[in-house]
Amino acid sequence: MQGNAAGIRWETQDRTLILTIDRQHRRNALDPDAHHQLASLFDMFADSDEHLVAIITGAGDKAFCSGSDLSVKAGLDRANLPPTGFAGIAERFDLIKPVIAAVNGDAIGGGMEIVLACDMCVAVPSARFSLPEPRVGLAASGGLHRLARQVPLKQAMEIALTGRMFTADELVGMGVVNQLSPSLTGAANALVTALETAALICENAPLSVRATKQMMMSGLNLPDLETAFATRYPAFEAMLASEDAREGRLAFLQKRHPKWRGR
Repeated sequence: MQGNAAGIRWETQDRTLILTIDRQHRRNALDPDAHHQLASLFDMFADSDEHLVAIITGAGDKAFCSGSDLSVKAGLDRANLPPTGFAGIAERFDLIKPVIAAVNGDAIGGGMEIVLACDMCVAVPSARFSLPEPRVGLAASGGLHRLARQVPLKQAMEIALTGRMFTADELVGMGVVNQLSPSLTGAANALVTALETAALICENAPLSVRATKQMMMSGLNLPDLETAFATRYPAFEAMLASEDAREGRLAFLQKRHPKWRGR
């Protein structure tokens, strides 16, 4: 599976869907068509039995995504975004399969919002991150809510209020970036590192991966730990009743690699 539309390229590698923002003439900034194309691709990913992990990256070695394309006036109108928000992921709350950001260059404004909406992030050391909206009379909208939940509050306030550029190494220390990737060939290395992580995930039972993400993310929305433990999670219940759960135990006892069927 592969394609290219609205400045978005997509391809499949094993069970991983790779989405590449390829609008280098605009530093990979997104216009309304690109937002809607990404939303459609994430919709497909959510429903696909073929894909277990998605990676989103940028073309070239200058920018991952520099936010909204300011040359397109309609791009600043919230009504022109898909219901799932910036890049079709910033306001998507029911996706129970993991998404990895492979940050090959600057993640600015909406680009950083994409990073915050992903489950994991790898970045080249030269990548920079910023929420510069206050410098142009705006605020980072939904990105602020994710930021405050992922980073200690005083550090989140520094990112949100100063609008300054932060290095990839700084964001490793804050927990926004999981690891740095060699930058000898720019974007390729971030993607290679992300694919290595995706391959590790894909070795696991698909229903287990979905159940794990659903429990962790849904549990965070509950008022306390006791309620999180007591809540029923559909993906977890489906996992327990699956053929794969029986196969995993049998493979362990027989000292062989399991054969996952996703059911």
